[in-house]
Amino acid sequence: MSGDRQGIGMTSARTRDRLVRRLMEQGIRSEAVLNQIRNVPRHLFVDEALASRAYEDTALPIGLGQTISQPFIVARMTEALLAGFEGEKVLEIGTGCGYQTAIMAPLVKQIYTVERIRELLTKTRQRLRELDIYNVQFRPGDGWEGWPKYGPYDGIIVTAAATTVPPKLLQQLAPGGRLIIPVGPKGRQDLCMIVNHPERFEQVSLGPVSFVPLVQGK
Repeated sequence: MSGDRQGIGMTSARTRDRLVRRLMEQGIRSEAVLNQIRNVPRHLFVDEALASRAYEDTALPIGLGQTISQPFIVARMTEALLAGFEGEKVLEIGTGCGYQTAIMAPLVKQIYTVERIRELLTKTRQRLRELDIYNVQFRPGDGWEGWPKYGPYDGIIVTAAATTVPPKLLQQLAPGGRLIIPVGPKGRQDLCMIVNHPERFEQVSLGPVSFVPLVQGK
């Protein structure tokens, strides 16, 4: 890996290891997820002016009213999704800067990701290509609609908060699949895991979170 990607100073391996230790202290157990947090160059997903803060456990602005999620939340959502994952396909709603996508990419066979802000999608597609991530298909569109063409999905992960669980996402969830989604109004959002059992959907709370809203419409 080139020096630019590996990072120096505040983006060094030592700084990354410190972040991983912090996530372990907060309860993240998956070695695969922790290794991805260590290896994915988060400083490349934020503005250069914020690169020195890239390995802090905090959300950061990425422009256009969007944020890159706190590493703990990315790890928590990925770990919850993959804990019961026996399939191949994941639908991601809210591509954003692509950091969550990059964390998941080596851990699943194929990711289908939807983002309503075309400008973000264009930049993210290029960034992931530069990182040699090729198992991702991109689509501009309304996250509430999902991406029916390639469903059903073994896992669905939503990186923005919905007021209620979008019915069309539940329809695109494969039997036994998991949907990880923040639900609720600003200030009262709950990270939910919904499992598609044969007779019912089981919903489990994973704790309070704070996300930008999942906006309806294109």
